[in-house]
Amino acid sequence: MHVPQTVTYKIADRCDLKADVYVPERGDAAAVILWIHGGALIGGNRKDIREEQLEFYLRNGYALVSIDYRLAPETKLPEIIADIRDAYDWLRREGRQRFGFDTRRIGVAGHSAGGYLTLMTGFCVSPRPRALVSFYGYGDLTGGWYSRPDPFYCKLAPVEKETAHASVGTEPVADLSLPGTLPDPRGRFQFYLYCRQQGLWPKEVSGFDPDYESKLYVPFNPLWNVTPDYPPTLLLHGDLDTDVPYAQSVLMAYEMQRHGVEHELHTVRGGGHGFDGHGFGKPEVDTAFDRVIGFLKQHL
Repeated sequence: MHVPQTVTYKIADRCDLKADVYVPERGDAAAVILWIHGGALIGGNRKDIREEQLEFYLRNGYALVSIDYRLAPETKLPEIIADIRDAYDWLRREGRQRFGFDTRRIGVAGHSAGGYLTLMTGFCVSPRPRALVSFYGYGDLTGGWYSRPDPFYCKLAPVEKETAHASVGTEPVADLSLPGTLPDPRGRFQFYLYCRQQGLWPKEVSGFDPDYESKLYVPFNPLWNVTPDYPPTLLLHGDLDTDVPYAQSVLMAYEMQRHGVEHELHTVRGGGHGFDGHGFGKPEVDTAFDRVIGFLKQHL
């Protein structure tokens, strides 16, 4: 198991935001991947990267920095994006002097909500990353898939509002695994399930009503912010994803094509959400990561 160097890159609202820094064997002047965890912006932490995927990146010569960020609904979307921007700025500012990284060669990668945040870095940080890798991410927070009751999740037992909010605290939080962080951190998925069944996720996460305040989402919707300056992007998505529709990556690919942005859309036929959780040794996973490493070598 790889043991990281853990540092605090930011303190916000008395909440320490940490980064785990992993250095390859030949780490001097290594290109670096800023890795962003998923969890619907309401859960997860920097430890969520799978050990075999971490080993894969390090073995191929890349440094990797996995970050925490403040989670919704205690913290709203503008502040979450500020954390991502500050983490990127911190890496650029200290990566070379402190860790020996080549901070001219930064790529960003993430899964699900981390894929969304990866796509955000395509236009919300400067200078822009050299490459983006989005696993089953999304570019539109206001679409009916998130702002209306979800047919898939509505098949599950309904979650009552009181049950859902039992896992929501009053203070900012970045790592739900820390003792005493929340009244009932194990029930966090119940909050997510409630939001999907009620079509409330965009409002709970951002604080904006997608029906009446859609203009407020403009700075937070990657789909609406693709320009010819957007970084080269690899989108990986299963076409049977029941959590984040495959169409989300198709739409992003269309916008990139329309603006002349270098990109690839890798479709995993029959793949669901988190298809890479099956582990290496499965053809769909091995093929996907072959595409990832080829893309990174080309652009980093």
